[in-house]
Amino acid sequence: MTTDTSMITATDKAARRVDELKKESNLDASYFIRVAVEGGGCSGLSYKLDFDNEEKPGDQTFESNGVKIVVDMKSFLYLCGTELDFNDGLNGKGFVFNNPNASRSCGCGESFAV
Repeated sequence: MTTDTSMITATDKAARRVDELKKESNLDASYFIRVAVEGGGCSGLSYKLDFDNEEKPGDQTFESNGVKIVVDMKSFLYLCGTELDFNDGLNGKGFVFNNPNASRSCGCGESFAV
């Protein structure tokens, strides 16, 4: 994985899935992906991914493969260098966070520890 350590990026596959979800939800171009980290999950911290259309003071904004990704500064400290991917294989379907800061992740990939 060749990810810029100062950014949060999205793969082509993740970008295509984000576009599909926006169309299915009838969201206009003002909506973007908001990524966050919350306490909880089996490993201590969990990922949160949602659509939003309002930036907040202190947000960090990134553009990758046509996808606008916004993250609050606290979450960015845990997520810098992360690549958002989408897996549609037999072993599970959904967004995957390839986070170089995670020292361990749970089996489902939805939580991590640093």
